[in-house]
Amino acid sequence: MPERAVVVRKGFRPQIDSYSAFFENDHSTSTGLEATLRRLGVTRVFLVGLAFDFCVRFSAEDAAKCGFQSVVVKDACRSVGMPGTVQAADEGMAAAGVRVMESGDIAAHVAAAPS
Repeated sequence: MPERAVVVRKGFRPQIDSYSAFFENDHSTSTGLEATLRRLGVTRVFLVGLAFDFCVRFSAEDAAKCGFQSVVVKDACRSVGMPGTVQAADEGMAAAGVRVMESGDIAAHVAAAPS
């Protein structure tokens, strides 16, 4: 493993399902990601991956709740796509203050952000 790699474990307790990279679904068991990001001075996170409508969504919402600027790069994600899940993800992230954008918009977003 690379020297600066960080391993975040989620979903390791069979009795508690887990979607967020920040907290188990009991909403109180931390994965340690928030503390790691704060120690590194991170203020903004970009989220990509599987699945947009579950893990990415809940990680993005928790990032925003933890006080990070949370950005989801939608064209770098794939959805499970069960009926209503993508719409629910869009609405939930909007309500949480998560910014959703396409990868082509990242450079302009970063350039416009205050230092």
